[in-house]
Amino acid sequence: MLKELTRETKATMGIYEPRRDKVYGLLAEFSDPGALLHAAEGVREAGYKHFDTHSPFPVHGMDRAMGLGNSKVGYITLVGGITGLAVATWLQWWTGGVDYPLDISGKPFFAWEPSIPIMFELTILFAALAAVAGMFALNGLPRPYNPLFYSENFSRVTDDAFFLHVAASDGRFDMEKTEQLLRDLGALYVEVIEDLGTEQGPAGDVRGEAVEKAQA
Repeated sequence: MLKELTRETKATMGIYEPRRDKVYGLLAEFSDPGALLHAAEGVREAGYKHFDTHSPFPVHGMDRAMGLGNSKVGYITLVGGITGLAVATWLQWWTGGVDYPLDISGKPFFAWEPSIPIMFELTILFAALAAVAGMFALNGLPRPYNPLFYSENFSRVTDDAFFLHVAASDGRFDMEKTEQLLRDLGALYVEVIEDLGTEQGPAGDVRGEAVEKAQA
């Protein structure tokens, strides 16, 4: 139960676990942003949850196509802001009213009016730090290693290529059926990605039109 929960939690961060045979998933390339958007919708409608899309620039509507909800960064930021406000209020109350009280012209040891600047500053500081930390955590960053880096074709994702990756950790993943689904959705080719760890190995096994043309 705990292992399954850990696996699903990591999957929400885009960190997928390979199968025992080291298969990490299938990587498919599509011709353009529209084809990638259509493929994401098709994969989601087929019931897959552990998949991700990669493109050189943001594609409008991709979040909806993948079935992603609203970002949780806003809630994390809110918690950070409330924490900062609470810390600032407690710090000034404890300093002025408990630890080092000073009687100045009969003024109260603690009052919220002169405390507003510190309360405001710590609220903003904690909210900003929480937003950055939440963004990194929800995206599974920093992550210097990703099995997709074994694909030579994937290096084009920052230039002119559009990819969809279906992880082998998905409960519906089947090598043949998933590959056929990606082909039916218009994939130019499908590549098997293996998680080789830090070992040096060849790129994944390229299947489909690319191999057929090379053999022709």
